Amino acid sequence: MIRLFLAGLAIALSGMVASAQESALQPVLQEHRDLIAKSSRMTISPAIDAIATSGAPQAQEMLEQWAEKNIWMRKSDGLFFIGEKVDAKTYALSDIDTGRMIAEVAKSEIKQLKPNSGVRAMIHTALVQFQLSDPNPSKRQDALTSIARDPEASLLAPLRRSIDGEVDKDLRAQKKRLERLLTIGYDEDTNARVAAIEEMSGDLGVDVRATLNPLLATTRDVAIGDVPQDRNIARTLTPGTDELSVRDAYALLVSKDLAPPLTTRDDMRAALAANIDGGRVGSVPVAQLSTDEARTRAYAALAADGTVSALVTDADVQRAVASHVFFETYIDPSAEVTTAAANALKTIGAKVGVNQALDLTLDALSLASIYFLAAIGLAITFGVMGVINMAHGEFIMMGAYTGYVVQQVIPDHTVSILVAIPLAFAVTFAAGVAMERLVIRWLYSRPLETLLATFGISIALQQLAKNIFGTQARPLTSPGWLDGAWVINDVVSISYIRIAIFILAFVFLAIFLFIMKRTRLGLETRAVTQNPRMAASMGINPGRVNMLTFGLGSGIAGVAGVAIGLFAKVTSELGSDYIVQSFMTVVVGGVGNIWGTLAGAAMIGFLQKGIEWFNPSNTLAAQTYMIVFIIIFIQFRPRGIIALKGRAAGD
Repeated sequence: MIRLFLAGLAIALSGMVASAQESALQPVLQEHRDLIAKSSRMTISPAIDAIATSGAPQAQEMLEQWAEKNIWMRKSDGLFFIGEKVDAKTYALSDIDTGRMIAEVAKSEIKQLKPNSGVRAMIHTALVQFQLSDPNPSKRQDALTSIARDPEASLLAPLRRSIDGEVDKDLRAQKKRLERLLTIGYDEDTNARVAAIEEMSGDLGVDVRATLNPLLATTRDVAIGDVPQDRNIARTLTPGTDELSVRDAYALLVSKDLAPPLTTRDDMRAALAANIDGGRVGSVPVAQLSTDEARTRAYAALAADGTVSALVTDADVQRAVASHVFFETYIDPSAEVTTAAANALKTIGAKVGVNQALDLTLDALSLASIYFLAAIGLAITFGVMGVINMAHGEFIMMGAYTGYVVQQVIPDHTVSILVAIPLAFAVTFAAGVAMERLVIRWLYSRPLETLLATFGISIALQQLAKNIFGTQARPLTSPGWLDGAWVINDVVSISYIRIAIFILAFVFLAIFLFIMKRTRLGLETRAVTQNPRMAASMGINPGRVNMLTFGLGSGIAGVAGVAIGLFAKVTSELGSDYIVQSFMTVVVGGVGNIWGTLAGAAMIGFLQKGIEWFNPSNTLAAQTYMIVFIIIFIQFRPRGIIALKGRAAGD
């Protein structure tokens, strides 16, 4: 019994030793010692693959330490260790398999492995398969990012193996998507690639298009007789057309060693100069080689003697090209894959077009809301009072600077914006009332003098802003919850600030309609707008209505300034950037009509974005075309989209 027990124990111990040896990493390193010691990008791949596929639990740490240049080789026996610096001349060596410290040795006794950037890139690629199943979610995310940035066929299998064990919902979705993309590009099974392409054919992701487009990459080729049947042909080319010139076709023949190269003028001159003999070149005197005809004759004589290669004529080029067939062939050899990729890209292209139209619509609506917010105050003053207020833009600027000052006092951006909006309204309302009482009320029914006076006030306010705040742009920071954008897909997105401005514009539309329809001021304003004399005879004070109306329009301009300042630079010229668009919005929509202003803002916003889409590289030209269109539009509809009867319309 004792003998049997000892025999069994010996067998078990031998099995454990054998298992430990099989899982040890040092033997694998010794097998590839020369390659590892040299660490050349051209030869290191077998060593890295052997470590990664060894099954040793220390493989990941070994690769990580190697990439960090912490692996050392002992010169006496060639064994590899993890080295840690003790002092300038001494290093502590740890066993790669067990992690135990072996000894402290002098630096002169060991050699550091210093992989270059190319070798480190290969090591990081090998590490990905370990990181895909790492307990740390951030490392798994880094692995997926690395695969997406630099995909390889060797990463497909470990990526697939890691999907079933992934517990994080988002990472699992990323892995599945990335697996589909790598299947399209690298799977050896054609049916699997086609199935993956069809599955992703409705996806608008840029990465999908980046994966499909290389499948349709082509190269030009040439053959004698017929097009090869064993090639994945994209199309045949006809020399002498726009798709392939005769010269390009002959150059392709030359590159394939199917025709002699053309002799250029420089080649001919060099050949003639090298073969001058007794003042002649091939029986032609050197003094006569001043014309192309003489040089060609001399070169032909040299070619006849076999001194130089024969001159290729245009007839030779035509004959050579005519005797060959030219075609483009897909780089990917599978016709099923390229056909599926072409169909998928066609489907995706149609969906991208629809989503681009949606994205352009959102941009136009966003721009229209900005123009509406900037012009609503001008619509009130212009419609009720008939005053061309060139200082309206400066009220927008004052509102933006009010928001900036508030943020200097209240550092919380959310609270500061909530305080800045009503404060900007109050400041610009007071400024508008003061301007109306001091200047505007003396210039009623004198539009030219009003224009000049408000233009002068505009310049004065700009200079005052420069004196107070300087010429440098001031930041008006939006709250953190307005950072970023609402991303619908890879094509359609809109920033949260633009959405907030869009909502703010409709809030002020509702407030304006409430004031006009439900308050005494609105009733009096509408009365003065329709017939100021009749309103005065009914006990309404037109002067008071004009003052409050002008203040209301100026106050709304101040609020618009806060909103615009969240995404535009706050400078003294901020208002001048929007005054022209504000007047165009009011005039096109219909003077004095809030619904007309809304329609005008929508029309100008869509028009500008549409023109910019056709001419994206020149925004100045887009604005020019827009102004020309509006001038033409006004010729046919001078009162705007929605005309208002009353004083504002000239009745």
